[in-house]
This record gives sequence, C-alpha cells and structure tokens, in this order.
Amino acid sequence: MNEDPDASEVAAALRVSIGLFARQLRQLKADGELTLPESSALARLDRFGPATPTALARREQISPQSVGATLSALEARGLVERCPDPRDGRRVIMSLTDAGLQMLRSRRNERTEQMARALSAGFTPAELRQLMAAAPLIERLAQII
Repeated sequence: MNEDPDASEVAAALRVSIGLFARQLRQLKADGELTLPESSALARLDRFGPATPTALARREQISPQSVGATLSALEARGLVERCPDPRDGRRVIMSLTDAGLQMLRSRRNERTEQMARALSAGFTPAELRQLMAAAPLIERLAQII
C-alpha cells in the first residue's frame, strides 16, 4: 500500500539531494570562471535589471562593502558598468554590459551542456521524463520558501 509521503520527509530528501546537486554544479569550472559572488551579481542584474549596489546587497543578503568589492572586480573586467541614477545623481546604477551578458550566457550554456551529457549517459528516457516533470515543481518550491 502506497501512503502519501509526509511533507517533512519530502523536505528532508529534497534538502539533501538539491544541496548535493548545487555543490556539484558549483564545482564545474570553466576558463575565466567567475567567483560565486560575481556569478550571483551578474545573474541578479540579468534577472531583475539594473540596480543600485545597495539594492543588490539587500537581494544577496550580504554587506554593501562585499557587493562593492564584487562589482568593482566585475567592472574592471568590463562585465558591468555604472551610470548615475537619473532620479538621484548621488547614487549609481549598475547594469550588465554586453560582455557581462555574454559571459553569463556562456557559463550557463557550458554547465547546461555538462549536465546534458551526464543525463544522457546516466538516465533512462523514463527517468528523464520524471526529472522534467519535477523541474517546475522544484522551481515553484524555490519561489515560495
């Protein structure tokens, strides 16, 4: 008899498996690889658009000083640019450059290709269908936590 799983059991299993998956994914390196804070800042700017360093720090839940160092490194590499805030000239707005967007896309594509190779080599078509069905549920869970 199949009982419905307890939400606590599902939460524990997902925490372990998603944690392992995230750690493995972070370990996939590419040439000119970005640091985790740099990747995160680029991804935030891509997803949410231009923002002040303070807004980025809030979203990342880190100090403004840490974000400032990360943004300075990205700016030195030509991946982000700063412009005066049109509503308040004392503040700056950070945005992705074309090079930053290209770096982010390249990094995502490379990791996606690495995952696709692993999926092709290690999973049956039925398992791939199960993973595909689970993906939107995991995304929805991430959005409501």
